[in-house]
Amino acid sequence: MAITVIFPRNEYSENLREILEPLLPPGALWRDPEEGLEDLRGRKLLFAVALDQGGCNMSCYRMLSLLRRSGGLLEDSVGALVVTGVGELYTKDVARDLVLAANLAGCAFLGRPLVEATGSLRNFQVQAQLGGTDEATAFRMAIAELAERLAGWEGLPPPRRVLALHASVRSTSNTLALWELVKAGLPEEVEVREVCLQNGTLADCIGCSYTACLHFGQQGGCFYGGPMVEEVFPAVRDCDGLVMLCANYNDALSANLTAFVNRLTALFRQNRFYDKQLYGLIVSGYSGGDLIARQLISGLNMNKSFYLPPRFCLLETANEKGSLVKLPGIAERGGAFAAQMMARR
Repeated sequence: MAITVIFPRNEYSENLREILEPLLPPGALWRDPEEGLEDLRGRKLLFAVALDQGGCNMSCYRMLSLLRRSGGLLEDSVGALVVTGVGELYTKDVARDLVLAANLAGCAFLGRPLVEATGSLRNFQVQAQLGGTDEATAFRMAIAELAERLAGWEGLPPPRRVLALHASVRSTSNTLALWELVKAGLPEEVEVREVCLQNGTLADCIGCSYTACLHFGQQGGCFYGGPMVEEVFPAVRDCDGLVMLCANYNDALSANLTAFVNRLTALFRQNRFYDKQLYGLIVSGYSGGDLIARQLISGLNMNKSFYLPPRFCLLETANEKGSLVKLPGIAERGGAFAAQMMARR
């Protein structure tokens, strides 16, 4: 199946097209979203967005609005992105917004689906040094590698070993109550493991050198050891589906879940997680669940390479203890999410 390039135009977009065209497999189709997004179900989609000096692309924002209202416009599709900027900011911010909107419209995303280039290309300095080349060449190499993975993608079977990570107290947690509803809908043959990242037991990453992190990662560990190495790393290696149970108190991942994402770098040095599926159950006391979803996308899908299935997250609002299970239709939504997890992606 040929790649379909979704190409919102502005005054900088033709420069991006000149870079992309020779790097894509033969037969790539180009689609201007201003001319409609019909017939995109079941496609391999590459979103190619050039930002202007203000970090915006107005055609992309109109597409974003359409995707957020569309329901299933991109059903059964799988996607990746290339985002370029004139300045040094907003490339990843725009990418996160687009991934979340497209994902909720039915589009899955590869692990590490984003190639972004700031105006100076300084974000490619490390890749250039590792590859013995310059930043512009490293940028093109990253695009070619992403396009090759997208063209060759064949989907994943349903997860059979599910790891649920949380940092909540079971007796009071609406987030864990939501997980129980989802877990009850999983088939008996699915192996489920739960790990609680207890307060005070999970030290955050404090930034070893690249070589030190690589050294310990190659041995399957981390300099700081502890429960992360002894329990969490083996559980992540063994699972093919990771469910992040996220209580939203302050519009951010909790400290222990953030520490998990940061410490996972040591394991990531040794392993890519392209064949592991990421899910999120997010319960907010007031609002802002989409902010947490974006953090999961940037931290675990874009950075740590977990595959993002369509509609990867279930977002609910429940404040008082025990109020989640009283929400109208919540059992049905939990069961539907479990059924969705069991679909081939």
